[in-house]
Amino acid sequence: MNDRYTSPFCERYASRDMQEIFSPDRKFKTWRKLWIALAETEKELGLEITDEQIGELKAHAEDINYEDAKKREKEVRHDVMSHVYAYGLQCPKAKGIIHLGATSCYVGDNTDLILMRDALDLVRKKLLAVIANLSQFAAEWKDLPTLAFTHFQPAQPTTVGKRATLWINEFMIDLEDLDYVRNSLKLLGSKGTTGTQASFLELFDGDHERCEKLDQMIAAKMGFPGCYPVSGQTYSRKIDTRVLNVLAGIAASAAKFSNDIRLLQHLKEVEEPFEKSQIGSSAMAYKRNPMRSERIASLARYLIADALNPAVTSSMQWFERTLDDSANKRISVPEGFLAADGILGLVSNVASGLVVYPKVITKHLMAELPFMATENIMMDAVKAGGDRQELHERIRELSMAAGRHVKEEGKDNDLLDMIAADPMFGLTKEDLQRTMDPSLYVGRAPEQTEKYLQEVVAPVLDMNRDDLGFEAEINV
Repeated sequence: MNDRYTSPFCERYASRDMQEIFSPDRKFKTWRKLWIALAETEKELGLEITDEQIGELKAHAEDINYEDAKKREKEVRHDVMSHVYAYGLQCPKAKGIIHLGATSCYVGDNTDLILMRDALDLVRKKLLAVIANLSQFAAEWKDLPTLAFTHFQPAQPTTVGKRATLWINEFMIDLEDLDYVRNSLKLLGSKGTTGTQASFLELFDGDHERCEKLDQMIAAKMGFPGCYPVSGQTYSRKIDTRVLNVLAGIAASAAKFSNDIRLLQHLKEVEEPFEKSQIGSSAMAYKRNPMRSERIASLARYLIADALNPAVTSSMQWFERTLDDSANKRISVPEGFLAADGILGLVSNVASGLVVYPKVITKHLMAELPFMATENIMMDAVKAGGDRQELHERIRELSMAAGRHVKEEGKDNDLLDMIAADPMFGLTKEDLQRTMDPSLYVGRAPEQTEKYLQEVVAPVLDMNRDDLGFEAEINV
């Protein structure tokens, strides 16, 4: 296979479980399950279909004769009818009732909906694993003060754990969106060529009630709450848009997380896992590049762009159906899921192995803390008898001078020394050092972290404890 293109999703990024969901084997076995469900339901609703015919269909539900189907498709250029033909070769007694009254979308579209449901369930498990791993990290580091940034400029401190809750919250929003879309999925059912069920109305001798029951009963057999009430030949392609928008939302959350990790790794404050024999650079042997976080960002960019495909496809459908959706859907929907699967595996892996360097974090924070402590210093000086307005102006002047010393002369922050030497403040260096406890400036960050994890995240993880336990494996 080295002489032809193979998808990196299969070779490098996506899990075997996700690849199996979108494999030809799963697809065509689902077609056969749908044909069996159709035959069973038609029999239950009074058509002359025998138990023997249904038994024959069930006997060959799994052993697909692919070569017969491929050979037939070369002749007729129609994938569904090729598989109807191949199934009929294996089931001669049932041959005449396979696909009875149905159009291609009965198996094609219903299968797509089933596979998207199953794939969303797998994505959900991996999303929960990410949330669980990040929650453990946030709880462990909820009290460690760290320099916070706005505009990537030093701002009021936060804690390492509180910052992690911001990552978790993005993924929690994604989980809400996923659950809403997944739980609102329905089956197309048996709608016929233009969505009118005309062929089934003919089969059931004009009985509308049996046509309606046909949809309901097939949906129940396939594990769906019901069918979309109206459609053309296909289910609305807006459904694909909704599904891929959920995946794109996950990609956006993952990219935000990965970008923060890349910046923190540059600061040498937090690192993604780096294995003992891992090579960071082919030229610079000392390097520890954040390659997993970079890969997350790269795949996320692909997935966010891929989500445009179903939106454009949906907008271009004509009347009851056209076929310009088919080739695009075959690629964009599976690859969207493969990308999301690869992304979440990487995020879970990184989140479970983050390395924190408290001394570096504290060093960076202490270099900026004098600036952030100026309000407290000013209040202490006022208590000692100073004028608030005059002190404010003097602190501003000294802060600007200290900033110039750091940026223009490469010196350490000497703001405290300058304040201690200024008689306007009436404070000693020892007085000022008492304001240099970073925990004084993190606000409610530790309490917010604990409250969020206990009251928001823990109930969700508790409710889904049976779906926890996923461990990511990184292929390369």
